[in-house]
Amino acid sequence: MATGTATGTQTAKAETRTGHFAGRRGRKLKEAILGYLFLAPAFIIIFTFGLFPLAFSAYQSSLAGINKIVGRPDGLGNYVKAIDNLAYVLMFWLAVVLVYLAIRSTIKTVRLARKYDENPWYWLLPAAVTAVGLALFVRFFFTLLPKMLDIPSQVARGQELTRELFLQLIGETFRLPEVQGTLGTAVVILLLAGGVSYLSYRFFPESPRRNDYFSGFLQVVLLLLGAAFLGWVTYTEIQLAYAEAFEAGESLEIWSQMVTISAGFVMLILSYVLWKSSSDRSSTLSTLLRMGGAMMLAIGAWVLIAELPRAIAAGNEDWWQALQVTVFFALFTIPLQFVISLTLATVLFQAIKGKTAFRMIFFLPFIAPLVGTAAAFRIIFSGRANAPVNTILTTLGFEPLGWLNEPTGIFQLIAGTGVDLSGWMAGPSLALFTIILYNVWTYVGFDMVIFLAGLGAIPFELYEAASIDGAGRWSQFRHVTIPLLSPTIYFLMLLAVIGTFKAFNRIYVMRLGAALGTTDTASVVIFETFNRDTRYGYASALAMILLVIIIVLTVINNRIAEERVFYG
Repeated sequence: MATGTATGTQTAKAETRTGHFAGRRGRKLKEAILGYLFLAPAFIIIFTFGLFPLAFSAYQSSLAGINKIVGRPDGLGNYVKAIDNLAYVLMFWLAVVLVYLAIRSTIKTVRLARKYDENPWYWLLPAAVTAVGLALFVRFFFTLLPKMLDIPSQVARGQELTRELFLQLIGETFRLPEVQGTLGTAVVILLLAGGVSYLSYRFFPESPRRNDYFSGFLQVVLLLLGAAFLGWVTYTEIQLAYAEAFEAGESLEIWSQMVTISAGFVMLILSYVLWKSSSDRSSTLSTLLRMGGAMMLAIGAWVLIAELPRAIAAGNEDWWQALQVTVFFALFTIPLQFVISLTLATVLFQAIKGKTAFRMIFFLPFIAPLVGTAAAFRIIFSGRANAPVNTILTTLGFEPLGWLNEPTGIFQLIAGTGVDLSGWMAGPSLALFTIILYNVWTYVGFDMVIFLAGLGAIPFELYEAASIDGAGRWSQFRHVTIPLLSPTIYFLMLLAVIGTFKAFNRIYVMRLGAALGTTDTASVVIFETFNRDTRYGYASALAMILLVIIIVLTVINNRIAEERVFYG
């Protein structure tokens, strides 16, 4: 009996110790905790090398000053220097987009719950508390960051920054009242969030989709907090700008330009939606009315967006020229690269002799050292009369060209001196077009290999069926090859758009001062602002603007892909 009593006591103690993880729910909770512990190193790596640089760049873009990593706070000052009043429009629409994404995420979560006849709102409170805790931790991070970066300035002149001194200064930084206050608040809220989440998982109705509800509402609250912060910053900066202008006796057009440009883009979006819906109408009259309404909205949008050039003219001229150069670089590179690579892939996919050798030859420029091949192109396309390409032109009876030294647009060179093409109508400079040729030469082999893989995935039976139906080579290419290659084209298009807007090293190697900045893309201007001018905050602001542009282009590319990409 004594042995049985002891065994029962030990069993009761064991159950007490494992009570929190007992039963089916306890086991799932334990598995979830272990899963997150295993994923913790990945989260740390992503934060350190992914999110932290982005967050630091966003923080740095709000600081002013030269030769200082920690400058004085300047709000949206750097953005206003770059794109003037469009900075306020950009921040306002970023807040609107965050609200839209929050509404969309809410609708998605509610629809999922309705599908399974469940109540998702149990998980709103733990998700909201967790989101507030994460936001407060971000606040602590941005409170601590400038204090940590200011540590080197606390060392007296001539004093050596030893390891002991550095650790002492770090300890003093963490003991600052504002740092401890923000950290303590964040830790308390996060612990509260952990407790609320634990109670929710233990006592709320069990569902295999509760993680989806929690993550959905967590995303919603974080998006709304981000939108509120951006809206508050934008409104505060506008009020400050008007106060400064009033003291200086100047007038501003921030609100008028914001309303005008925003209304123009809203009308443009409505015009697109109306035009797109006109094809679904069964009545001819309804279709014509929708098309007419879409055209009227487009005309009104064009009138309102006409305010855009004035706002652009007030911004940094070098930055707008860099964006124009970047757009030229993308518009001329991508189509030329795709046409050549798809043509080569189609030819080399046939049963021809030596196709393996040709594939290797065309792929070789992609794996060759970029700086070396760029330097070789710089010599070949030199503006000297005895340069290799100019020697060939002279032999054929043509005048030698400046190539990498020529700032004149290619359309202006074709039209001659009798026609004056100004601005963007002159096209990219001959120097930029030379770099475009180099870029096409480098990446056409890579695209060709990807296209070959896509062609190999198309069933040959489809070509046989099309041939039996009387389709020729061109019809087969247009109605079979292109639709089934659309996922490959989408993938390469995504890489090409992002790559051309981020292109730097090959352009930086090949650019020459004689081109007068006509080869300086956005990334080159950002690097020069950071490296040569040591304007860290302004360079960070330009980088954030470029990031927004790339994200917008990626979203547009994805929207187009939803309608045109065929996955079989």
